[in-house]
Amino acid sequence: MKVSKSIIIALLFWCCQIAVAQNSIENFLKPSDTLNKRRLKTLVISEVAIGSATLIGLDQIWYADYPRSNFHFINDNAEWLQMDKVGHVFSSYHLSHFGANELKWAGASRKSQLFYGSTLGLVFLTTVEVFDGYSSNWGASLGDIAANVSGTALYVSQELLWKEQRIVPKFSFHTTPYASVRPNVLGSSIQEQILKDYNGQTYWLSANIYSFAKSSKIPKWLNVAVGYGAEGMITGNDGFTNTIFLPESKRYRQFFLSLDVDLTKIETKSHFVKTILTIFNTIKIPAPTFEINGSGGTKLHFIYF
Repeated sequence: MKVSKSIIIALLFWCCQIAVAQNSIENFLKPSDTLNKRRLKTLVISEVAIGSATLIGLDQIWYADYPRSNFHFINDNAEWLQMDKVGHVFSSYHLSHFGANELKWAGASRKSQLFYGSTLGLVFLTTVEVFDGYSSNWGASLGDIAANVSGTALYVSQELLWKEQRIVPKFSFHTTPYASVRPNVLGSSIQEQILKDYNGQTYWLSANIYSFAKSSKIPKWLNVAVGYGAEGMITGNDGFTNTIFLPESKRYRQFFLSLDVDLTKIETKSHFVKTILTIFNTIKIPAPTFEINGSGGTKLHFIYF
């Protein structure tokens, strides 16, 4: 379940960002106008330490119980109706955003923010793919690598085109009955299910309406979001294997249209509040949602998580 690893990595970096915010004064959180070498040195040392600790932790949690192998690739592009690939796009994008923002805080040039900071997610997640490649139970995935590149490209291209992020990947989750069928794979607790149960995950592209029509009177915080999800998945592979666990289950894709809120557009002078809003802007706000699913049905949700 590679999306679980990529989301865990993103969560670790976000938690570090919260910890810094909570234990610092406003002047510390304010981005530097010019290159601050002390901040840059602190940032580099911190990222190396956190990255190394995360890789060591992943090695013990995910790989230690399985034998090593020669480096190899696997083709898992058909698994989980590509929900894991969308998860990689999400994680890579936000790690890129995080890396660029950290260099901005240190006063690095915009070029450095894009060239070095935004590649943080891509480099880190690609390293994880190398770990996978040397594990007999996993294997490096070209599909995962392509998804990682896509997430970074989504961030960088918007910065180059608009100098702002108008379209942001977001995440939402709701519990499903499928996890109880295979709790060892889909999660036995709510915390595990958020990471492992693809049936309950929805990934969104949330677009800020005002940013595309700045002369209008549209609220600056109002977004429209399109989402992708899937249900009926007990196993990652072909649907017929589901019959072993839940005969009546049927795998199908879901497409959603909904409203959302861009929390970063909420005006505040507090850099601490800005940090919190940026972090929580990765989550889709529950709202009325229209669904079209692959089984041929449509549904209007009063509130969709």
